[in-house]
Amino acid sequence: MTTIRPLPAYLVQRFQGWRATTYQDNRAWYRRLAASGQHPRAMVISCCDSRVHVTSIFGADEGEFFIHRNVANLVPPYNPDGEYHGTSAAVEYAVTSLGVAHIVVLGHSNCGGVRGCYDMCRGQAPELDAKSSFVGRWIDMLRPGYDKVADLPEGEVLQALEKQAVLTSLANLLTFPFVAAAVADDRLTLHGLWTDTGEGGLEQYDPASDTFAAV
Repeated sequence: MTTIRPLPAYLVQRFQGWRATTYQDNRAWYRRLAASGQHPRAMVISCCDSRVHVTSIFGADEGEFFIHRNVANLVPPYNPDGEYHGTSAAVEYAVTSLGVAHIVVLGHSNCGGVRGCYDMCRGQAPELDAKSSFVGRWIDMLRPGYDKVADLPEGEVLQALEKQAVLTSLANLLTFPFVAAAVADDRLTLHGLWTDTGEGGLEQYDPASDTFAAV
């Protein structure tokens, strides 16, 4: 395949630097991880936005988190129709095979996927409304969330919709029978977070007050 090329030089240099320093200094740890398999305590579902650095936010090492990333950190509802479901497969594996104790849904500020839903709901993104748009059909699941925040002051809608994406995912997680059963048996807890990527803030959802509050 002539379109497949070698890595850019800067990535090769970064790898070689990591191999000569971080890996060499921790070689026994990496080998232990490789031999013993993964035993993460938590699954983190976050946006694929390059500005969201999950392991840095929590100071996590290799092996601590089972991380799944997608557009706007969305989890679809349970739908075993035999088709392709990457996010659902990741959730299934985390809960039924890895036995994670926590699932964290992490939303963030200035989310492009959420902005796409906002624009689409306002009729400002015909390209996303097209049936051929993978992004548009994916973020369709956030449309009900937009209806819940559409009447807020203009400057508050986007951030509120970003948090609705987190709540949508938490609600949809509970439609998975194996997730609901693990939660009911106290083998699994769900957590909703939102991070301000510019200010370094982190908020968590409190179901008692139905609000997000600073951590």
